[in-house]
Amino acid sequence: MSQKSITGYLPDERPGWGKLILFAFQHILVMFPATVLVALLTGFHISTTIFASGLATLCFILVTKGKIPLYYGSSFSYIAAIVGITGATFGNVAPDQLIGEAQFGIILSGLVSIGAGVLVNAFGFSKIEKILPPVVTGPIAMIIGLSLAGTAINQASGWSDLGSAGSHYWAIALITLIAIITFTVVFKKGFLSQLPILLGIMAGYLSSLFSDLIFKTNFMDFSGVFAESILVVPHFTLPKVSWRAALAIMPIALATIPESTAHLYQIDLYVNDLAKKKETTKTYVIQDKLGSNLIGDGIGDIVSALVGGPAGTNYGENISTMAITKNFSIWVLGGAAILTMGLAFLSPIANLLNTIPQAVIGGASIYLFGVIAAQGIAIMIEKKVDMFSSKNLAIIALILIIGIGGAFGFDQSGNIPIFGTTLPAIATASIVGIVVNAIFLIAEAIQHKRTNKVKEEPIINQE
Repeated sequence: MSQKSITGYLPDERPGWGKLILFAFQHILVMFPATVLVALLTGFHISTTIFASGLATLCFILVTKGKIPLYYGSSFSYIAAIVGITGATFGNVAPDQLIGEAQFGIILSGLVSIGAGVLVNAFGFSKIEKILPPVVTGPIAMIIGLSLAGTAINQASGWSDLGSAGSHYWAIALITLIAIITFTVVFKKGFLSQLPILLGIMAGYLSSLFSDLIFKTNFMDFSGVFAESILVVPHFTLPKVSWRAALAIMPIALATIPESTAHLYQIDLYVNDLAKKKETTKTYVIQDKLGSNLIGDGIGDIVSALVGGPAGTNYGENISTMAITKNFSIWVLGGAAILTMGLAFLSPIANLLNTIPQAVIGGASIYLFGVIAAQGIAIMIEKKVDMFSSKNLAIIALILIIGIGGAFGFDQSGNIPIFGTTLPAIATASIVGIVVNAIFLIAEAIQHKRTNKVKEEPIINQE
């Protein structure tokens, strides 16, 4: 197999500038809806959130020395805690003072992530992997994708806009979904194989436009595209000391560590698979860079919060995009970050992206979120997790049911009401998996010690 016959970019490879911009724009389309949604939910300014996402991604790339191909976007894990501080209602911007208090909590949560990263580097990845083995990180990756399934289906059906499923929404969502799958399967090599998400979204967008013109479905509203000045400076806010916000937001940083670990496993798996297919002699050691990843995450949170952006994480949607397109170029991710920062100042372009119908985003999300879940399965297969082990099955079962059940049960807020409080489903599932795995490790160590002690005891001759 010749290297030229394989299409894809490894982390240190750079496409031509024209291709780079297109690939970067594809990443922006993938991250844009979720990043904007976090701003709408938490009361943060949209343009500031977009700018912070790009700036934090650049800082992450610099801190990790371009060794970890990930995009930093606004995290859903922090939403409940931040809303508890800002008191935000959907679509309404919170007062600067309350945003500032939340910023303070996010900055301290960033320091927690940095501290965790330093500890991981000090003790080494091999020891950390005992606490976060593939039997834990694999199911966590699965529930990250599966917990978003409801969001994808709601968007595809038009439920959030109509309050009930609309057939015209389903039609556009299916066109988008089928287009993405078709482009992914048909274009296996060459330039177009790198753009299935962008092409699929374009197909859905053009179909929506056609539907509006012919059937008057009103998918798109262009009235707000030029509602503001072309050049608008994002509304930056300053952090305000609030220990109440610190206590509410800081602990969440620890709960996101398993998610970061799962993301590294995913990236390592796909990058080295591409390197093998391209017959390169270089090995990309990514999975043991958890410490650097956490430090980069922490600095990303601090940088984002300093300018008025919410806490963030490595986006699973962008990981799926890289896995689908086999494009892991750091240059592309850096380009996406720079373009994102520029969009925050150019209101017509940002507003135009906001005209992408929910049905189009839903159709793309069905595929992207499914790929995230599939990557969790791939982790367990690659790491040869014994699926016949009762201990492994116990860990996997607990993580899946707590994570998925918490995501879709109750009020579908992603929180589990228990003992007079509420716990985030994914974080709780992760912690339960880690604790149960630790209990098994301790039990095995005690049993091993007892067995060795029996072997070492001298046999007394009682004649």
